[in-house]
Amino acid sequence: MSEPSNETTHSVILLTRAGCGLCITALEQLRVICADYGIEPGTVDVDEAVPTDPGLRAEFGDRLPVVLLDGREHSYFDVDEPRLRADLSR
Repeated sequence: MSEPSNETTHSVILLTRAGCGLCITALEQLRVICADYGIEPGTVDVDEAVPTDPGLRAEFGDRLPVVLLDGREHSYFDVDEPRLRADLSR
């Protein structure tokens, strides 16, 4: 595999909630993928975010986990690794 480009810094956030098994798996996958690009993925618990961002749970709460790339929805339920790697290389 060629060396990933680090020219552009991207933001990767995983929307999650406590007790979500799929969320734990997705975060593990994201950490491996993002490490190749020098990025530490962040997490936001949609239930804990309600006081400051109630729309987050309303929009995404029924289909977690959700991967946000640069603030935009990238994938949900599963991490789309080939697509994420392609987008992180841009």
